[in-house]
Amino acid sequence: MSNSPRSPVGFHLSALALAGCLATGVLACSGPQGPEGPAGAQGPAGPAGADETAKPVRLLDDKVGRWLPENRTRLNALIQTQGIASATFDPKNRPVAVFDWDNTLVKNDLGDATFFWMIRHDKVRQPAARDWSTTSLHLTDQARAALNAACDAAAAPGEPLQTSTASACADELVSIYNGGKTRAGQTAWLNPITLTTNTAYAWVAQLQAGYTPEELRAFARSAYAENAFNPPGTTQTVGTTTGLAYHVRVYEEMVDLVETLQANGFDVWVLTASPQFVVDAVSEPLVGIKPNRVIGIRMMTDAQGRVTPRIQGCGTVADGADTLITYDQGKRCWINKVIFHQPVEQQLARQPDARKRQVFAAGDSDTDLSFVQDATHLKLAINRAKVQLMCNAYANLGGQWLVQPMFVLPRAKGANYPCTTAVDAAGQPLVDEAGNRFTQDYEDKVYALP
Repeated sequence: MSNSPRSPVGFHLSALALAGCLATGVLACSGPQGPEGPAGAQGPAGPAGADETAKPVRLLDDKVGRWLPENRTRLNALIQTQGIASATFDPKNRPVAVFDWDNTLVKNDLGDATFFWMIRHDKVRQPAARDWSTTSLHLTDQARAALNAACDAAAAPGEPLQTSTASACADELVSIYNGGKTRAGQTAWLNPITLTTNTAYAWVAQLQAGYTPEELRAFARSAYAENAFNPPGTTQTVGTTTGLAYHVRVYEEMVDLVETLQANGFDVWVLTASPQFVVDAVSEPLVGIKPNRVIGIRMMTDAQGRVTPRIQGCGTVADGADTLITYDQGKRCWINKVIFHQPVEQQLARQPDARKRQVFAAGDSDTDLSFVQDATHLKLAINRAKVQLMCNAYANLGGQWLVQPMFVLPRAKGANYPCTTAVDAAGQPLVDEAGNRFTQDYEDKVYALP
């Protein structure tokens, strides 16, 4: 359709036009098309004739973006060998590709952007009885006391906190979320990070309680419209906290990759540690992935269909336990649950049957590692200097890893990664995909765009 937020010249419409497009739920038009396969190529509608070989519908557009040449070549090879051109392609069992969202498909973090937007626009609600433990079971006593002191006067229970003017309340929310401490420097979270949850990330979703999914989607669309057309590196002030990112924009290279995979028969999914209704609000108009192919932090709802602070479980973790989200090994769990429909008792484990795993995965963070490792053919790491991910990527066990610099504001060369001495979220030494300790600290070699 003509009024899409994506355009062949770099997806730049006015913020007003984007907001209108997203708010009305307009579907995305096709992005810039890659080169067609050789003459005689067949689309997903049917196989090639008896006298010809099936060809890819399209490959990556060599005029879009700044893929490293080897990465573009290997991605095109994956498309040719696993998509509809493959003799083994089964339309009833399509190859699966899974992408992280924040800092993988888009620059920066839409979950952060939406949370900051909610604070600046008075959308976070005062918890029932002003009891902040109802928002998260993992807040410390000190954090709850700090929130009471800063926010009690900002609204009645159940009403939106006036955080656009109550800067002390806004600052406390940002400090606890962004730094894990109160403004007075006290620890805000009990056991803040595990192999299945990040309590601060979960809190962003929990603080959306009281709204319907469509109301939350509207918040996310508005937040994206505010952020998308600011220059890279733009920052904002929330309350009195300065220096917070104020720029989120899709990577056109990743849009082209998603569209090319889809055109060639891949089943493409988003897996994100941002809230479900933040990402599925914009996934289709921005990158062409339908909301039913988005897996984010999923909340339980009440009888009126409004979001509650309790989190849906996965595997053997029950609904409302609030100890597992789409984070680290929790991402693997949700893939097994939603995409491959594995039994509850098997959802937290890597599936031994390669046919029940994604062929391709892409991520940028240590907390993407388990689901990226699970990919059977190619594993794409966007280099943001995350130690655990990059140690695995540079070790390149099995020769299946691709390392790609960030497409916007790529980082400078970093120090050698401390693969032999760093530990994971459980405090254990880092290991490679075979479970072995790393024997060297890898040099950071792939950080600059061509």
